[in-house]
Amino acid sequence: MEIEIGTWWTAPTESEDGHLILVSGRKDIEKFRTNPRFSIRVEVTWKYDGDDKGMPDKETSTMMEEVQDALQKEFKKDPVAVLTGVFTGDNQRDWIFYTLSTHIFGRKLNEVLAPFPLLPLTIYTENDPSWEEYDEMAETEINID
Repeated sequence: MEIEIGTWWTAPTESEDGHLILVSGRKDIEKFRTNPRFSIRVEVTWKYDGDDKGMPDKETSTMMEEVQDALQKEFKKDPVAVLTGVFTGDNQRDWIFYTLSTHIFGRKLNEVLAPFPLLPLTIYTENDPSWEEYDEMAETEINID
């Protein structure tokens, strides 16, 4: 997975039914957060059949990493969205983005996913100009410094 060291944190949390969920959050988001155009939160969810702890098997995990790397590479090249969080566990992975346009985000997502097999993804969007959901996710951060 192409995650730059020092720009992300990871912390465990639990689902409502007690399953482990690993939360990874991006730290270096200020240039996006202070831009009022990045006010739309997009949640891309991949449901999978996990192990007894709700985690993906190796094959699924590898494919998820490939998809995530491709998305990060595209949005680094054309920053119309920023990946701010990744939740893995309880039989699903959620990628959380903030974007300036659902139309452009959807087009880019389809372009990035074109080389992959059809994936079991669902997409949810909401306006979140104050980044309240990001702040809620960031509360799970554990400082190891």
